[in-house]
Amino acid sequence: MRFEELGLIKPILKALKDKNYQEPTEIQETAIPPILKRKDILGCAQTGTGKTAAFAIPIIQLIHRIEGESNKEPVIRSLIVTPTRELAIQIDENISSYAKYTKVKHTVIFGGVKQGKQVTRLQKGVHILVATPGRLLDLIDQGYININTVKIFVLDEADRMLDMGFINDIKKIIKLLPSKRQSLFFSATMPNNIQKLSKTILHNPQKIEVAPVSSAAETVKQYVYYTNRTSKKKLLIHILETEGMKQVLVFARTKRGADRISRDLSKQKFRALAIHGDKAQNQRQKALAMFKEGKLRILVATDIAARGIDISKLKYVINYEIPNLPETYVHRIGRSGRAGEKGIAISLCEPEENQFVKDIQKLINKKLIVVEDHPFPQTDKPMTEKEKKEWNKEKQRRKQEFFANRNKNKKNRRR
Repeated sequence: MRFEELGLIKPILKALKDKNYQEPTEIQETAIPPILKRKDILGCAQTGTGKTAAFAIPIIQLIHRIEGESNKEPVIRSLIVTPTRELAIQIDENISSYAKYTKVKHTVIFGGVKQGKQVTRLQKGVHILVATPGRLLDLIDQGYININTVKIFVLDEADRMLDMGFINDIKKIIKLLPSKRQSLFFSATMPNNIQKLSKTILHNPQKIEVAPVSSAAETVKQYVYYTNRTSKKKLLIHILETEGMKQVLVFARTKRGADRISRDLSKQKFRALAIHGDKAQNQRQKALAMFKEGKLRILVATDIAARGIDISKLKYVINYEIPNLPETYVHRIGRSGRAGEKGIAISLCEPEENQFVKDIQKLINKKLIVVEDHPFPQTDKPMTEKEKKEWNKEKQRRKQEFFANRNKNKKNRRR
């Protein structure tokens, strides 16, 4: 099937041609027609499946047809709520590409930066608003935003939204929306709490399930290097030096770990930067821009900061630290092998992470390819007392950081 067969208008087809989009992905083919028919959607789809285009393209078309010829000042007709700054910016950039030959106005708002420029853009009038929950409610409270004109509401990455403690903010936003509206609800997983939330948002929805979180893209080859914790840094440098990787996304479990990896790589003359929640927004955006433009070879990121990284040609992802949740692993490697491109995912596994690898393989129902021919193999040698103390200290620090971040999200989610 081609995009022309989905009933899209010429200005959008022209924009898609500019981006060299020829055939819709499975979720685009499945979701665009019912959205154009104004149906509610309950979608189970992870990032990397073309989900943003699946809801953004029909929203632009619906608004263009309603508002396109109007000379009235634009009002918010579609509200798209998403959990992180990076993902919000990414969605707005995509909307900009798809809507460039229409008269649809749009903008994005998020916390972590001064609100002045965002308010100025809002005051000029927009049809589509992309927002993170905290900044949205803040500007509503200040009287800068009125969402009672919204016709289409999108809640994206719902599971991540709940993980980050935004459930109360989402409930507040829903209460402020018109009861008569079209709603689109997307989540990578559908546990009971997500299904319960969806029932408060949707009316007789059409269910769409594409590439669930338990599946990894077939275009991504997955390798694991078994090593020791004390050898990981050397192994990472060895891989970077021998594999000729031009652009690599490296995942760390913690903010402190991301900074440490970035510093270690920089000392070895690799051009690397880290992004995480404690970095200033301008620092994160600068690092992302440099990475996308090929001016930065290595980007080290935590999981939340990596949301919204959408680089179609990114080939390499390295898990310096393997996540304890197998679903997180699938999200990570989904940064590569996007839009049909080939990708390579490499995991560096220390003894304490062996069980994590088993959990991942069970979830995806697939064995990772073990690379045995490398200079830093995992040994059965027990940790020394010094290493045990360091590891116990590290585990305690990770535990403290987890609870600190959870509390910080609860207190500051309205920034």
